[in-house]
Amino acid sequence: MRVPAYAAPAAGRPLAPTTIERRDVGPNDVLIAIQYAGICHSDIHTVNGDWGPQPFPVVPGHEIVGVVAEVGSDVTTHRVGDRVGVGCMVNSCGECTNCLGGDEQYCVQGMVATYAGTDRDGTTTQGGYSTHVVVDAGYVLSVPDGIDAAAAAPLLCAGITTYAPLRRWGAGPGRKVAVVGLGGLGHMAVKLAHAMGAEVTVLSQSLKKQEDGLRLGADDYFATSDPDTFTQLAGRFDLIVNTVSASIDVDAYLSLLAVDGTLVNVGAPAEPLSLNVMSLIGARRNYAGSMIGGIALTQEMLDFCAEHGIGAEVEVIAAARINDAYERVLASDVRYRFVIDTATLG
Repeated sequence: MRVPAYAAPAAGRPLAPTTIERRDVGPNDVLIAIQYAGICHSDIHTVNGDWGPQPFPVVPGHEIVGVVAEVGSDVTTHRVGDRVGVGCMVNSCGECTNCLGGDEQYCVQGMVATYAGTDRDGTTTQGGYSTHVVVDAGYVLSVPDGIDAAAAAPLLCAGITTYAPLRRWGAGPGRKVAVVGLGGLGHMAVKLAHAMGAEVTVLSQSLKKQEDGLRLGADDYFATSDPDTFTQLAGRFDLIVNTVSASIDVDAYLSLLAVDGTLVNVGAPAEPLSLNVMSLIGARRNYAGSMIGGIALTQEMLDFCAEHGIGAEVEVIAAARINDAYERVLASDVRYRFVIDTATLG
C-alpha cells in the first residue's frame, strides 16, 4: 500500500511531503494506523548526515503511537483496535545471546532500526512520519490506556532511553541521581527517577529551566556554568545520566560521583569525548553508555509510566511544521518534545 509521509530527500535538505510503499501484511506482521510520531534529536542527526551516509530519501520517526488496523494470520499478541507503539527497532536476529537475553537493541547481527535501516528482506525501513507502518508483531508494544496518546509517543525513545540506565544502575530510594540537561531526554529522566524514589538533581548550563525542573520532580537544580557547582557537589552522586548531545568535560562530571558511582551517556554527541583515566581510578568510578532497551524492558517502562501517570511534556504540531520544529529543537526552543499529528499528513 502507498501512504503519505514526510521524507528528507538528501543530507541537510528540508523534509517534504511524499508517498512511500508499505509492505503487505505477512503472517507475523501488524499494520498500524499511526496517530502520533515524536520528533527525536536522533532524527535530526540522521537527516543532517551527522552520523554518516544515509539511504536517502529517509522518512524519520521512531516514537510511534497508533491503532492496530490489521494483523497477520499468526499474530496472537495484538488485535485490531488495540493502541500500540513502535520504538527505535523493528527487527533483530532473535537468536543471538543478546536477543535471547532480552537485549535485542544489542543484537550481534545488528538490530534493524525503524528508519534508515536494512530490514531482513533487504528493503530500507521508513519511519513514523507517515500515516501507516507494517511491523513484525514481536516489536510492537502495547500502550496502556492510562497514558495520553500524544504524550506516550516520546516514551518509545526518550522514555526507554532514560528508563533503561535508571533501572540498570539502581535508581531508587536512598540513591542520589543527577540528570545532565533538561531537554527531551532529560525531562523524562527527572520524571522517571523521581517516580522510582531517588533524590534527583538537575545539572543544566543555566538556571532558566529551574522552575520546570522542580515541577517535574527534581529536588535540586544547579547551573554547570557556575564553577562553584562542581566544588559544592563533588563526590555526591551515585548515578549521573548525561542526556546532552554535545561535548562535556567528562572529568569534571566524573568528579561529582561517589565511590563506585556511574556516569552514563545516553546523549550521543557527533564528536568524540575524552577523559583522564585517573578520574575513574581515584574513586573506583564507572563511565558507561546505554542505548534504549529491549522489547520486554520497553513494555515494563510503558506500564510503569501508566501506573505513575507519567507522559512526556509535548507540543503537538501539524506535519507542515516539521522543518520549523527541527530548527527549534536545535535552538532548544521546545518544552520538551515535538509530536506530529499524523492526521495532518493528508
